[in-house]
Amino acid sequence: MAEAVAAPLANAVKKDSTTLVVLGILTVILGVLAMMTPLMTGVAVALILGFLLIGAGIMRTIFAFKCKSWGKGILVFVLGLLTLLVGIYMVVRPGLALATLTLVLAIYFFVDGIFEIIEAFDLKPLKGWGWMLFGGIVSVVLGIMIWRGWPEKSLLFVGILVGIKLIFAGWAMVGIGAAGRSVASTAEDVVGDVKDAAQDAVESAKDTID
Repeated sequence: MAEAVAAPLANAVKKDSTTLVVLGILTVILGVLAMMTPLMTGVAVALILGFLLIGAGIMRTIFAFKCKSWGKGILVFVLGLLTLLVGIYMVVRPGLALATLTLVLAIYFFVDGIFEIIEAFDLKPLKGWGWMLFGGIVSVVLGIMIWRGWPEKSLLFVGILVGIKLIFAGWAMVGIGAAGRSVASTAEDVVGDVKDAAQDAVESAKDTID
């Protein structure tokens, strides 16, 4: 009975952990590529964010005409138009948008790093928590560095720091996934030992009866 429950559970944990390890490796590779082409990465981030804002602005503007309240409709329309204009600005002038985006990233890295450090201590002593802690500390330091180097190095900061963040996030995923695989393997070994012990007990009982 225990084997029937524990074995599928261990297999599921091992499968999910393997997926996490693979995703972590891919994330590290993306981080390396981002650091190799920081300017291209920064422009790409600005363009992607710009197109997302354009889409959000269009949807908000359309939604404004469906509002039942005239006052609410006007407010939604203004917010939608503002979002649309910001998106267009980021697409047309990605270089200038990077300066603003860099400042936003500085705040993001700092806040994200604080939460990552807290999460790492919550995972302690699970294997891989150290990588998450280190990644959180790096995020905080990067946020401070971006703030101090803004706006002179905005064009390069986004690509480089996004790459570094991806690398550490990927390593944290690999570490946690490896820990999950280790736990699943240990559970399988325990189930196997229990099964062997049960079989030995049954055989001993049979020998005693005979």
